[in-house]
Amino acid sequence: MTFHVTPAVPIPRPETEELVSLIVEENSSYSAKILDIGTGSGCIAIALSKNLPQSQVFSWDISEDALQVARGNNQTLGTSVSFNQVNILEYQPNGEAFDVIVSNPPYVTVSEKTDMEENVLSWEPSLALFVPDEDPLRFYRKIAELGIQMLTSNGKIYFEINQAYGKETVDLLLVLGYRDVEIIKDMSGRDRIIKALK
Repeated sequence: MTFHVTPAVPIPRPETEELVSLIVEENSSYSAKILDIGTGSGCIAIALSKNLPQSQVFSWDISEDALQVARGNNQTLGTSVSFNQVNILEYQPNGEAFDVIVSNPPYVTVSEKTDMEENVLSWEPSLALFVPDEDPLRFYRKIAELGIQMLTSNGKIYFEINQAYGKETVDLLLVLGYRDVEIIKDMSGRDRIIKALK
């Protein structure tokens, strides 16, 4: 699928396609209720909606500019994702229940900025990329805590992660009570995806 992007959203990457493929493969046998947190261009949510047409897909982002891009892609690509503006760090659950939560949140530490390509720094939103060096797992922690409250029994959580913090992210999920926590490497052999069961 071809996604429209602007400087308001990150450019979709091959590693994220691997994340989507895994979710499609593992959740194609039933009608799932799926939440994508931090949607950007909408690429994860829209690809899941396209490939899991029997499922309901909901998608949140803090940026209204990003949501405009995502809604445009949703319309162009003929999918039926429901988008909402949500600040996940301040969100309080409201009785919702999801079978799957997926997120590719900001995970690049500020100190890693010097190693990044100039085209990324110039054209992609810092809000969607960077986390403080002193709290690199802030989004994973909050989303995982919400997952404990919002996932159905045996619900699944999927993250795209910073390869430098794979073990720490696994430990975080285990402490919160998740089980079957697993790191999956991307096509380049880097720790890139974590999945777990509630």
